[in-house]
Amino acid sequence: MDVFTCYVGQGALGVARHSGEAVIVDSFIPEDKRQDVEAKLIRLLRDHKVPGLILTGFDADHACPDGVDLILSKFEPDWVMYPKYYRDTDCATEVFDIIKKHEQRRASSARPLRRVSVRLDRLDSRVLTGLSAQFQYELFSPHIDDMDNSNCSSIVLKLTGNGGSGFSYLITGDTENDRWKRINELFSRALRSSVLAAPHHGSKNAANAETIILVEPNTVLISAGVDNQYGHPDPAAVAAYARVAKHVFATNVEGGVSLFTKPNGSDFETQLVR
Repeated sequence: MDVFTCYVGQGALGVARHSGEAVIVDSFIPEDKRQDVEAKLIRLLRDHKVPGLILTGFDADHACPDGVDLILSKFEPDWVMYPKYYRDTDCATEVFDIIKKHEQRRASSARPLRRVSVRLDRLDSRVLTGLSAQFQYELFSPHIDDMDNSNCSSIVLKLTGNGGSGFSYLITGDTENDRWKRINELFSRALRSSVLAAPHHGSKNAANAETIILVEPNTVLISAGVDNQYGHPDPAAVAAYARVAKHVFATNVEGGVSLFTKPNGSDFETQLVR
């Protein structure tokens, strides 16, 4: 299994690959980077079946309408996963219109597009089945009790590759500290994962100390834009991750780099990719 964290500025787009399958996580593709990002995805996904697209939330930096359209058009995943919301965001309506367009386009095909809308209403329902052959999916959030804003409605999901060469990758969206407190209480050490996608682009308000200890990641991957207006990743958040993780990487270095992470014996290595 390997993980590619694509540099897309102040947003999120990643790919987890394992044994011929690839799951795409989020879809932020800014117009000025579209050609480069598309070329990277084509190279990454060559010879890989794409079972699904996971949209961790419906804010535009995670569910970019143009990115959703490109991914559904070019790579034709079997399903698109997203959190059940009780409120709209700046682009949710447009994203749903795009999903509907592709549902209609593929309705009579051998592989119709399937929607997978997730919310954790019962703790014993957190293992998601029937999604693909090479990955396991374990859901920790969103939950109806904590869906008071779009960030805390983000999907938190552990993606694990099947077999001896697989590892666990915790996807976190924009989940903030208030939500992490409840996730910690409910799931504790079940959160443990080899690789952590830092929530909310390395925001201090999402770097929950107890969560980091429970996850105990070897490697933390932060997706943030160069010179972004929010100051992400926050130095305090980076320091908190570095106290636990062996490796911490961010995309907003050296003018913007993508991160390619893979196992290296008992450790992990992450290459910086232009």
